[in-house]
Amino acid sequence: MAVNITSIATTSNGVFLGDDPLHCAFPLLIIQILLILAVSRTLAFFFRPLRQPRVVAEILGGILLGPSALGRIPQFKQTIFPSWSTPVLGSVANMGLVFFLFLVGIELDMSAIRRSGRGAAAIGATGIACTFGLGAVLAAVLYRTVDSDTKVSYAVYTVFMGVAICITAFPVLARMLAELKLLTTRIGETAMAAAALNDVAAWVFLAIVVSLAGNSQGSKRSPATPAWILLSSIAFVTFLMVVVKPAMRWAARKCSENAAREELFICFTLAGLLASAFMTDLIGIHVIFGGFVFGLTIPKEGDFAGKLTEKIEDFVSCLLLPLYFASSGLRTDITKVSNVRDVELMLLAIAVACAGKIIGTFVVAMLFKFPARESLTLGILMNTKGLVELIVLNIGREDKVLSEESFTILVIMAIFTTFMTTPLVMTIYKPSRVDANGKPVVPATFSDELNVLACVHGPDDASSLIHLIELTRPTFKSPRLKLYIMHLAQLTDRSSSIMKFQRWRRNASPSSSSISCLSGGGGAGEIHGHLSSAFAAYGEVGRAKIMVATAVSPLETMHEEICEVANENNVGMIVVPFHKRWILRPGSAEEVEIVGHGWKRVNEMVLKEAHCTVAVLVDRGRRREPESENVCVIFLGGRDDRKALELGGRMAEKQGVKLVVIRFRNGPANSLTPIEMEQDERSMNEFRMAWEDRVEILENSGADLEKELLGIGRSGAFSLIVVGKGTAVEPSESEFGLAGYLLASSGQGITCSLLVVQSQKTQSELDKEKRGIEYL
Repeated sequence: MAVNITSIATTSNGVFLGDDPLHCAFPLLIIQILLILAVSRTLAFFFRPLRQPRVVAEILGGILLGPSALGRIPQFKQTIFPSWSTPVLGSVANMGLVFFLFLVGIELDMSAIRRSGRGAAAIGATGIACTFGLGAVLAAVLYRTVDSDTKVSYAVYTVFMGVAICITAFPVLARMLAELKLLTTRIGETAMAAAALNDVAAWVFLAIVVSLAGNSQGSKRSPATPAWILLSSIAFVTFLMVVVKPAMRWAARKCSENAAREELFICFTLAGLLASAFMTDLIGIHVIFGGFVFGLTIPKEGDFAGKLTEKIEDFVSCLLLPLYFASSGLRTDITKVSNVRDVELMLLAIAVACAGKIIGTFVVAMLFKFPARESLTLGILMNTKGLVELIVLNIGREDKVLSEESFTILVIMAIFTTFMTTPLVMTIYKPSRVDANGKPVVPATFSDELNVLACVHGPDDASSLIHLIELTRPTFKSPRLKLYIMHLAQLTDRSSSIMKFQRWRRNASPSSSSISCLSGGGGAGEIHGHLSSAFAAYGEVGRAKIMVATAVSPLETMHEEICEVANENNVGMIVVPFHKRWILRPGSAEEVEIVGHGWKRVNEMVLKEAHCTVAVLVDRGRRREPESENVCVIFLGGRDDRKALELGGRMAEKQGVKLVVIRFRNGPANSLTPIEMEQDERSMNEFRMAWEDRVEILENSGADLEKELLGIGRSGAFSLIVVGKGTAVEPSESEFGLAGYLLASSGQGITCSLLVVQSQKTQSELDKEKRGIEYL
């Protein structure tokens, strides 16, 4: 039954006055949004272990709500998704799409193509050419079978099908690479650059197709109309690049100079975005092109693009964008693929899409000296479809280029090719962890040159880390210190997070896969940022070789980045910062800032997965000069405490450091084996013989261990306490063990910093882990 949409009220008067909110536009829109978000987020939760992009869940959520499943129930369709609500939902979804394509334009780094050289350009161009050609074959089949009644010409249909097949979804690919920890590798850089080129070419071709399709559908239109559309489009893009882009560069500079005007400049930028979208719709090439091209005018240098992105990305990506992809699912009726012919056409579409991208990319990558595995991995990555593909298919559906049946076939193809990318890459591409001679990496020990990997969250951690390094810096008796500084940068699926990574790459910031040396005075100029400068300056005055890296990774896999870098560089000890930071203000009470609870999980996983010694540094900010430092080593017994004692011996070498070792006789030693107790005695005797003249060793037989430990922490006699992690009794102690948990607690009046040490795993433990991995 036809419904006059002008008779639909915007809001209701409420159930008490007899109105049904579901018969009004805005309340029904709220229910639709809530339902779409609930379904898509639930599916995303279940797909998360498979490392699937969220767009897959959003499309499948729409399919579940559409005519393929729940939409087949007449009461559900008429109540929740009536036909008169489609324009309202579509308008809101398209508004989100315009803003999303604006973010894609900002995120797209065209300079990456130039940096990656001819290889990335050749891979991108070949992928487009091969799939475009195979897309023409698919178009010939579909045009004669399921789309024989389409209103566009065969030539237009062929070009559109080639564009639909050849697309690589740049936004989805960037987040997949981050999830797979390939963003900082040669494969990641090449794939990103090739996808950027692919995206720009695809949008240009699609604009041509849209203009041609519009002309093909009406016989009353002039044959010159496509030419006028193309000329107007070129003129508009030229105006944006020649006039608007310099203006946006000026606005970005003024915004950074005067923070008070930030809101004004952002408001004008968003108004310009909407005006650009209106102009492209006026020309006849769809509103999304205006959003995308206007995003290209935003300068990538400086922080204006980041501020702009952070203002709108959550609202767009979390609320509005899922509506668009869910609406794609609402249009998809998989029951249309109901016979053998349709299944064969669907398999043909999948085969064409995969063959063109994978084979074409593989051949070109091999010609550019990529190894076979990397070449195949590149081909699979370049076959990522996802949201950009869905945008193209929806445009084809709206312009009546595609029938309902062909639209469904191509949507299933897009979902399948995107879904298969992550599992295939994880199966095929497994970077080996060997040294230059091809031998497995063996963790370093304190008897070799001391290699330390120190992780930091930001510049605030630099001073405490330098202070700890100075305490452990080798003297003439000890081997030379080699220090790797790793800045831990969280990577999320937000556009601003990807943009930060790209900005680091443009500024030649080192990544976890490329560690840059800061020896002498020449290296400091190559590394940007206060963090690198601070450690470069320290490296000039200390007997230490300093190297700096940036690990860009999701928190869920950050520990893998840390452990891999430690293995690759033969690191003997990893130092990670505590997830809380103490803030000192004169005359004020203790203030504790939580950096993020996710970092606690990172520390726990590093402690669990690392093969070498791991130390967690709790910095309370109250420190003295290294020449007048009071350090306490608490010895409860066990392997970790023996390692803490060994580290204390390094500190005892420093002139002016007063080291006190307190051994608890009534500690958890009764839970140790006789062999471990014997090793404890041997370690204490060796330590006493080596440092008796410079170290005070005390025995403590107190019955209340908790009271004694807190008393040491509250005494104020020490600026640093070193303790072994030991075995955790409670889950809350998993990061520190019993003693560390007590001494790291806030609100206990403890003023000293804390270093909790976990000893390097034994060879038998490593062999056991290896057997477990092989079994799995």
